[in-house]
Amino acid sequence: MFQKILIANRGEIACRVIKTARKMGISTVAIYSDADRHALHVAMADEAVHIGPPPANQSYIVIDKVMEAIRATGAEAVHPGYGFLSENPKFAEALEAEGVAFVGPPVKAIEAMGDKITSKKIAQEAGVSTVPGYMGLIEDAEEAVKISGEIGYPVMIKASAGGGGKGMRIAWNDDEAREGFQSSKNEAASSFGDDRIFIEKFVTQPRHIEIQVLCDAHGNGIYLGERECSIQRRNQKVVEEAPSPFLDEATRRAMGEQAVALAKAVGYASAGTVEFIVDGDRNFYFLEMNTRLQVEHPVTELITGVDLVEQMIRVANGEPLGITQDDVTLTGWAIENRLYAEDPYRGFLPSIGRLTRYRPPEEIAAGPLLENGKWQGEAPAGAEAVRNDTGVFEGGEISMYYDPMIAKLCTWAPTREAAIEAMRVALDGFEVEGIGHNLPFLSAVMDHEIFIKGEMTTAFIAEQYPDGFEGVELPEAELRRIAAATAAMHRVAEIRRTRISGRMDNHERVVGTEWVVSLQGAEFALSIKADREGASVSFADGSALRVEGAWTPGDTLARMSVDGAPLVLKVDKISGGFRIRNRGADVKVHVRNPRQAELARLMPERVAPDTSKLLLCPMPGLVVKTFVEEGEEVQEGQPLCTIEAMKMENILRAEKKGVVSKINAGPGDSLAVDEVIMEFE
Repeated sequence: MFQKILIANRGEIACRVIKTARKMGISTVAIYSDADRHALHVAMADEAVHIGPPPANQSYIVIDKVMEAIRATGAEAVHPGYGFLSENPKFAEALEAEGVAFVGPPVKAIEAMGDKITSKKIAQEAGVSTVPGYMGLIEDAEEAVKISGEIGYPVMIKASAGGGGKGMRIAWNDDEAREGFQSSKNEAASSFGDDRIFIEKFVTQPRHIEIQVLCDAHGNGIYLGERECSIQRRNQKVVEEAPSPFLDEATRRAMGEQAVALAKAVGYASAGTVEFIVDGDRNFYFLEMNTRLQVEHPVTELITGVDLVEQMIRVANGEPLGITQDDVTLTGWAIENRLYAEDPYRGFLPSIGRLTRYRPPEEIAAGPLLENGKWQGEAPAGAEAVRNDTGVFEGGEISMYYDPMIAKLCTWAPTREAAIEAMRVALDGFEVEGIGHNLPFLSAVMDHEIFIKGEMTTAFIAEQYPDGFEGVELPEAELRRIAAATAAMHRVAEIRRTRISGRMDNHERVVGTEWVVSLQGAEFALSIKADREGASVSFADGSALRVEGAWTPGDTLARMSVDGAPLVLKVDKISGGFRIRNRGADVKVHVRNPRQAELARLMPERVAPDTSKLLLCPMPGLVVKTFVEEGEEVQEGQPLCTIEAMKMENILRAEKKGVVSKINAGPGDSLAVDEVIMEFE
C-alpha cells in the first residue's frame, strides 16, 4: 500500500480524503494557495505545500506546480478529489510519466468519458439512448443560435469539460442562446481552461438520477445503487438522496447494468458515476459520465457501507475489488443537503466573509456497523446517523475565488420519512453566522409537500420558487410551539435578570405568569406554570403545551421539547424578545406582559427605505462588463452589467423601464454587497 498520498484539491473534499487515508495508515500532503494558507485541509494533512496565488488558474489547476509539490514531498499517489484536475487527462499523463499513481481511472477512460462530447458519441455507438443534441464544436454565438433553432428550444448550453454547474446555461430563445453561449464559454475557460461548448435538447420535467459504479483493473465492475439529484439550482445539485424514491428494482437493475457495461467498454478502473435523465415513465437516457468521485458520494456510503475513497485508493494500488455485486445491499435511506455560502434571499448569489460562528450538529454514527458493503445486523427502529463533510471552521474566511459550497450535511435512518425528520432537526441545530447561506432554504425544502412525496423534478426550484426564496411562513401549530417555548425561555431570562439586579430576594414576586407572545403577525395570550422539570403553558383558548429543556440565557441554541416532540431553535436576543430561526423561518418573537402588549399595538411600523431607483450589487464581486451608458433608456429584463463571483458570471437586468442617470462602477471594480452600481431617473 502507498505510504504517502498528495491531495490535489482543497476544502471539504481534501479533508474527506485525508480522513480515509489516515484510517488506512497513509500519510497525506495538502497543497494550498495564498487564500488557503490557514485552511482546514492544510491543518489536517501531515504536510502542506504552497502552490501559488488565490486564483485556481494560477495555483490548483497548474499541473507543473502540483508536480513540483509531488516531487518535493515524495508522494507515491495523488487523489484529485472532484473539480480542478480530477478529469484532466494531461494531469493523469504527467503523473504516469513521473511514476506516480493516479487515484482515478486510466487516461484513456478519462479522455473517452470525461469529455462530454466524446462520451455521448461513445454512448450512442454502444446503443445507449441519449438526449438529442449537437456534439460537434461550435465556433461562435451565431452558430450556437442556428444549432439551437434546429434542435428546438429550450436547449442546454454546456461546457465540454464542465462539471459542478459551471459553464451551463438554459436558453429558451435566440437571444438567450447567443448570450448563454458567450457566458458558458467564458466560465468554461476560467474554470477548466477549456472553452469548448456543445448544445443538447433540454428535457422538461426530468428527474436526474445517477448510478455509482466501481471498477478495478482486473475486469471487475459493480454498481452501488443510485442517487436522486433532481433538486438543482443553476444546474448545480442542492439536495441528493439514496436510493431514489422514484425507481423500482427493475429500473435500478437495468440502469446499473448499463452503467457498468459502459464503464467496462472504456476500460474504466476506479469509482465513477453514470448520470441519466429519467422521464415520468421511468425511461432513462444517458447524460454523461463523471470520471471521478462525486460530491454526493456520502449518501451512497451511508446506505451501502462502502468507503468509496478507500476503494479508489485500493484500485489505484492494483488490488482487485473485494466486493461483488451480490455483496451490495441498500439499507435504509440517506439524504444530503449542500450548505452553500449563498444568500437565498438574494437569488442565491454568492456570499463571502468571515465565519463568525460555525457550529455543525454533532455527528452520529449509524447503529449497526457497515463493513464491506454489508450491514452487520438489522437497523433498529429509531437508529439514525448524522454526518457533516466540511472544509471550514469557525473564524475562517469564505473566499471569492472558489466554489461556494462549504459543507455537506447528511442524515441516515431506516426509512425515508425518518431520514427527512433527522435532517430537519440537524438543519435547525446547524449554526452559521457571518455570511449569507442557504440553510433556511434547505429547511424549507425538507418541509415541502412535493419533496416529502418524492415527486420532485429538476424544475422543482424554478417551479416552486419562481420569484426567489422569500423565507418561510410557519403554520399556526408551529407558531404555538415556538410561542410556548419562547415564553418559557423569557421567564428564565427574567428570573436571571431579577437575581442579578438584586431587586428582590423572592424573584417569583417580580416575574409574572401572564404573557402575550407575538410573532409572524400572530399573537398568543398565555400563562405559565413552572416546575422543576419545565413549564406548563396554557393558552387563552384553553389549549395547553408542556415545555421542557435546558436553555440558559445567552445560549445561541435552544434544544427544547414541546409535548414530547423536539424543537430546536437558533436564538438571538432582541429588545423585548428573541430572534428565532426554525424550519427555514426567521422571525422576531416579542414576549410582553399584557400592558406592554396593549401599548405595542399602538406603535407605527417602520417603513423600509426606497431603493427602487438604484441597482445594488447583490453580492461581493468584480464588475466584468457594463452594457449601458448614462442617459440610456432601458427596458424591463435588459442586461445592465455582469458581476463575477466565485467563478460564476451573474448578469444583472433591469427590473423595469427607466433611464440610467449615473453609473458608479465599471469593469474591473470590486464591489461590496449592496454597493450602488447604477442610479435611475
